[in-house]
Amino acid sequence: MKKILFGRTNQLVSAISLGTWSHGGPNTSGNTPVGWTGYDEDLAYQALLKAWEIGINHWDTADVYGNGRSEQLIGRSWKTVRREDIFLASKVGWFQGDYPHYYHPDLMRQQLEQSLKNLCTEQIDLYYFHHCLFGKLGELLDGAMETMLRFRDEGKIRYVGLSDWDLKKIMQVVDKINPDVIQPYRNVHDDAYQSSGLKDWVDANNAGAAFFSPLRHGLLTGKYTTPTEFPAGDFRSNVVEFGDANFIRRMQENKRLLEEKFADHTQPVLYGLTGALLSDAPTGCVLLGQRNPDQVAAVAALGTSLSKEDARWVFDLYR
Repeated sequence: MKKILFGRTNQLVSAISLGTWSHGGPNTSGNTPVGWTGYDEDLAYQALLKAWEIGINHWDTADVYGNGRSEQLIGRSWKTVRREDIFLASKVGWFQGDYPHYYHPDLMRQQLEQSLKNLCTEQIDLYYFHHCLFGKLGELLDGAMETMLRFRDEGKIRYVGLSDWDLKKIMQVVDKINPDVIQPYRNVHDDAYQSSGLKDWVDANNAGAAFFSPLRHGLLTGKYTTPTEFPAGDFRSNVVEFGDANFIRRMQENKRLLEEKFADHTQPVLYGLTGALLSDAPTGCVLLGQRNPDQVAAVAALGTSLSKEDARWVFDLYR
């Protein structure tokens, strides 16, 4: 697996990295589905081992993925996987509990300690603010940042990250937080990486970038042939395009065109969708959900960026 220098962390991480949101299984936050169905714990565990074997050395999780289930699965893997081989990332900010807001210092401390316990480790390499909800006027940011830096000074985390679905929100706080790594939502269908100014910030500050939902939950691959409904607790039920027959037909046509364009590659669709994202991000990686060993094996040949010309072709295809 090709490695990239993850910006100023100076860590070499796999260009195709492992996202473990789906390893938490089905889940809800209030009445909102936030997890993934079709989950098999044994297969997910084997996926972790397979990822390690082929050199996927950057694993991304969060305290709320399955209410700790994803972290716990990773923690089990150290029985076989060498902990020092993995650049491990987790997040804080989507669990509020009985506290007045997500980033209350005591709550952040509670969640960090629980994550360390779940992950069976004394230190998390990269710890993200899971979103940019720092109060209506940003009044929670200073306290949250002070707490995060205290964790780093204590040696419980190494690097600070910032994540959000909305890149405009990231840009509102990025200078004040000055994160080592940014984790933005990005795929070739929904792409504000350049237009938001985030690419320029990442390049100017030598930050790492980890793009999440690069396949838009599988929709962009063209594997869905008919409108699909998902069981309770599955995040994908929030995505209206899964029920849009016209959108699904368009994705199938794009799949055909990618297979023609990159016919010499063993995974032409995945190669096009991920390689386009890597084409303008020298310090960036792509987080792919890999829930079983077969999915891990399918990404083993990925991680190469497309040429500028080919990347533009892919982006234009999905726009």
